[in-house]
Amino acid sequence: MNYETLEYSLDANLAIIRLSRETVMNALNTQMRAEITHAVKHAGQTARALVITGSGKAFCSGQDLGDGVHAGKADLERVLRDEYDPMLKAIHKCPIPTIAAVNGATAGAGVSLALAFDVVIASKSAFFTLAFSKIGLMPDAGATYKIPRLVGHAQAMGMSLFGDRISADAAAQSGLIYEAIDDELFEDHWKNRAQYLASGPTSAFKHIKTAMNSSFDNSFEQQLKLEAKLQNSCGKTRDFQEGVIAFLEKRPPNFEGR
Repeated sequence: MNYETLEYSLDANLAIIRLSRETVMNALNTQMRAEITHAVKHAGQTARALVITGSGKAFCSGQDLGDGVHAGKADLERVLRDEYDPMLKAIHKCPIPTIAAVNGATAGAGVSLALAFDVVIASKSAFFTLAFSKIGLMPDAGATYKIPRLVGHAQAMGMSLFGDRISADAAAQSGLIYEAIDDELFEDHWKNRAQYLASGPTSAFKHIKTAMNSSFDNSFEQQLKLEAKLQNSCGKTRDFQEGVIAFLEKRPPNFEGR
């Protein structure tokens, strides 16, 4: 796959998207949003796990303010509806497990992009900032949905109003992200995590995503019914059979993703 704003690779069932606009700290422009959307959809059809990461010193610095977004003139509703929404929905609906490997500075819509993925793993030198209010805007691209659910109302309000820089360690401790990893270990770590997912029970991972994403909207009784339905589906897979046999034979399972 050839893209202009990112690099895409697929190896051993693992798809990797590497944002490649280093000169602007991987800021999101119209083309990058379209290419991320396309790459995510392709990965969902051809891979068993997906990672997005950044090149250079940043993961993503948010919206590229030089990309036709001018104060008082831009139709931001159109940009969000026609460009951000398809990208975020593609990530949310992606049937395989996804990881955002946050390698550096992450600001504004870059935070929203990272949090759209199932798991966020960050290097300890990385940081997060909802800098929207510093240019007279409010958090968007799903930030006001995701962040209160991850860290609670009080933390979400503080992050949004003050736009403070949140270290990777603090983000992990608050539940905003999953892990903060020493820089020298970071790339090997996220690759090992991603390969574990790419060689794991793909159907089970898909149903985990469905159940977790439904839990905030369901009653307890509805969630129990959903769990039973999805677990029944898992129980009919070859991976479940292999998992049981491997357990009884005291060996690692060889999941085929079906």
